[in-house]
Amino acid sequence: MSRIVVAAFTLAGLLVGFDAGALRAAELKELAIWPDKAPGETVELPPEAPQPARPGDNTIRIGNVSSPTLTVFPAPKDKATGAAVIICPGGGYNILAFNKEGTEVAEWLNTIGVTGIVLKYRVPRRPDRERHAPMLEDAQRAIGLVRHRASEWGLDPARIGILGFSAGGHLAATASNNFGKRTYAKVDEADDVSCRPDFAVLVYPAYLVDKENKLAPELPVSKETPPTFIAMTEDDGVRVECGLFYYLALKEAKVPAEMHLYPTGGHGYGLRPSEHLVSTWPARAGEWLKTIGVLEKK
Repeated sequence: MSRIVVAAFTLAGLLVGFDAGALRAAELKELAIWPDKAPGETVELPPEAPQPARPGDNTIRIGNVSSPTLTVFPAPKDKATGAAVIICPGGGYNILAFNKEGTEVAEWLNTIGVTGIVLKYRVPRRPDRERHAPMLEDAQRAIGLVRHRASEWGLDPARIGILGFSAGGHLAATASNNFGKRTYAKVDEADDVSCRPDFAVLVYPAYLVDKENKLAPELPVSKETPPTFIAMTEDDGVRVECGLFYYLALKEAKVPAEMHLYPTGGHGYGLRPSEHLVSTWPARAGEWLKTIGVLEKK
């Protein structure tokens, strides 16, 4: 069943309550997703490094990623459901908002019993390749790798989802519709398992439609597209039509989907509390995950 929920009011103070706790990213090891050089890399980038912080903004922006990694935040044993979500931070395919749209999201997922896995995919865009091509390779590889290692990590291989913000939302949607065949040559046995996410969460996704509101060609929505949750605001600078028309395509294909449309909040808020009602999207997403059976302990 598909449904769209429009929040047409503001309720100050109704904020999602989660305790991010101490940031554990620095304590966790990054797992390289490619055993050697990532496929299709022809240009040497400057060293990977965070960009200088902006005044009043503690967002960690990472650029020049040429060696993609996964950072695994295991769910606490007393809450673990066996579900996992691969998180794709946004940043216009130029940088990655690594904490606000990555590690903080993994910490929140842990509170609902889900293992959060932050994907540090390649950025910026490669001038000799399609905008999202290297990133899709990284996402497909990441999903297969997590599914391949599910038993080792105490995960259910049938409950591995993907979540993305902005450009990361586009990446999550692209991975949700391109899983029949890898876009790169097989590397190892991790590429023998499915790279289809079992569910997807898209938060202020970008690039899903063109100026005429036609779906981007890399989004061939079908009945095999996984169940999807979408959250956007009407005042989002990337155009709310991205979420609306993708939702309609899912509905047409009879893919279970839920969309929450909020009046204000703009773009790039992650899941940090604010006076805007959109701050409650994590609570709604958690309810949706429970509804589709992701949060059942097995």
